This record gives sequence, structure tokens and C-alpha cells, in this order.
Amino acid sequence: MAHPMRGKALLITGGTGSFGRTVLRSLLGKGLKEIRIFSRDEMKQEQMRLEINDPRVKFLIGDVRSRDSVDAAMGGVDYVFHAAALKQVPSCDFFPMQAVYTNVIGSHNVIESAMAHRVERVVCLSTDKAVYPINAMGMTKALMEKIAQAAARANTAGNTAVINVRYGNVMYSRGSVIPLFVRQIQAGGPVTVTEPGMTRFMLPLAEAIDLVLFAFVRGESGDIFIRKAPACTVSDLVAAMQTLFRTRVPVKVIGMRHGEKIYETLASREELRRAEDLRGYYRVRMDDRDLNYNKYFTEGDAREAATEDYTSHNTRRLTVKEVESLLLSLPEVKGELASWRNRRRRRAH
Repeated sequence: MAHPMRGKALLITGGTGSFGRTVLRSLLGKGLKEIRIFSRDEMKQEQMRLEINDPRVKFLIGDVRSRDSVDAAMGGVDYVFHAAALKQVPSCDFFPMQAVYTNVIGSHNVIESAMAHRVERVVCLSTDKAVYPINAMGMTKALMEKIAQAAARANTAGNTAVINVRYGNVMYSRGSVIPLFVRQIQAGGPVTVTEPGMTRFMLPLAEAIDLVLFAFVRGESGDIFIRKAPACTVSDLVAAMQTLFRTRVPVKVIGMRHGEKIYETLASREELRRAEDLRGYYRVRMDDRDLNYNKYFTEGDAREAATEDYTSHNTRRLTVKEVESLLLSLPEVKGELASWRNRRRRRAH
């Protein structure tokens, strides 16, 4: 059976990031006629161009903040994966308008441009931090989701399907805590822990990509697809990493950073009330009511009170051994472990 993307053109915004690089590799064998990588970092594009070396992959310098540059990249595109974003929680809190320019206005530019160019499907990448947001990054991502759903609601012709996906922390993504812990362990410590009891969803990048591709195939305009994931405490993550590296370095508790939560929420109880459970995923349909609220007046719904949010505190909790196994499934961790063992062997001799 032919892949649904065969013969089509795909645009990936923020395509030089962890998601873009990995999804590109997974799609190169699917028969696409063209994949466009759109980002503002020419050095990363050059490195990626030399590494991939495939004439079907086109590199376009631009910024989602500029509608003109987005329009220039959008012509002739069939599908869009919108991954461009400012993602660092403290940076977004210190410079919130920068997060607005990229995550809100930039997302609006991408969605509006896609609809103007009659792109078939747009998948926007969101985060657990968009649920009950307490930091600027989460707030702007929540607004991105609302912008996508507003576009879906207004697009009565249905020419472009706009779909959101939402997932938790991607393991070993750029700027995440696992590569930081690896560097600290290899340097002899200390490993800096914000709060030992903090829980976080644990998701390999391959599973985040599976979510995007699943939503691409199954999604209807306005849907939010959520990837279920297990979680662990930060202290168990550190314990697992120390065991894998066969070392015990000091651990220093430094306290929570700007805009951090003790636990993350992937879906609110209000969303879960109308969600479809698809085994490894939740599909949350768009609230398609209009502004005539009197038509929808209700005295309440007992199910809402009985439903819990889906959080990193109440999802399946990984044991330390399970965290070790999950870490060993990551190519980056395998590579770091091999390099670490080689260095230790050389020092021993």
C-alpha cells in the first residue's frame, strides 16, 4: 500500500531542530517528492544539508515571524509540520514578547499562509505546558492551540485541516535535562536537581514522531491528539543514570527554576470528558459551538466532577529499572555510554 505522503511536498518549520531532523530521516524513504526545511539558522541548515545529501530536501532560510518569508516557502506545499518555537521555559519567562512573536504570531502566520495556499493538512506541535500554563512558554503554546482551532472553526470550506498534537518531555532533545545530567556525571558532578520529587512524562523522540504521523493520518481539523506516556521522578532519573554510568557523583538540589511545575498535565479533565481513547493516544475533538451560548445552556455534567486531569503524577510511574531500560533505548545514551567506557578503559591503562 502506498504511503499517504508519496508524491507530495512537505514543509517542516523549525526543521533543523531535534524533531525536524528525526522526522526527516523517517520520511525520506516514503516517496515524497520534496521536503522543505524552513528555519533561520543557516549554520544548522548547512550541517544538515551536508549530512543528508539528498536532492529532494530543500533548505529555506526564513522566520515564522515574517509572513512574507512563510509565504515564500509555502507555495506548492501539500502538508506542513509546524515545529518552529521558542521552547526554553526560563528564556520565555524573561523575554515573553519574544515567545509571543514566535509561538503565537509565528504560528498564526504559518496557519494563515497554509490556508491561503490551500495546503491539505497542517500539524502543529504543542506541549503539556499548554495545559493550565504557569509560564510564558506554556501560555504561548496554549494560544497556538486556540489559534489553530479558531482557524479550523472558521474554515467552513474545509480546504485545510489544522490539527494540534501535544506531548510531554522528549528524552534527549536539545536543551533537555538528560544531556545535562550526562555532562555533569562525566565531569564528576555535582548533578544539579531542581526538586527530587518532581515528576515528568518520559517520551522518546521516536514516539513523539509516531504521534505526529498518527495525527496526520487520523486527524480531522480542530482535533488535539495527545500521546500517553509514563513518568518518573527526577530523583529516579538521576539514580538510573548513575547506575548506567556505573558511578556515584554528588547530587545538589538547587530548587525550582522560573515557571516550573512539580508535575505536568497532558490533558485537562474538561478535555478528557470529550476525548476518544485510542489506546496509546487521546483524541480531543474541537469544541465547535458558536457564540450563541443560550442554545447550549446546561445545568452541568456529573462526569466532569468524576474525571481527573491526566498528569505526570497519576500516569503510570516508572521504576528505576524501567527508567534504565528506557534510557538504553535512546541511541544518544548508548553512544555516550560507549564513549564513557572507552575513556575509563584508556585511563585504567
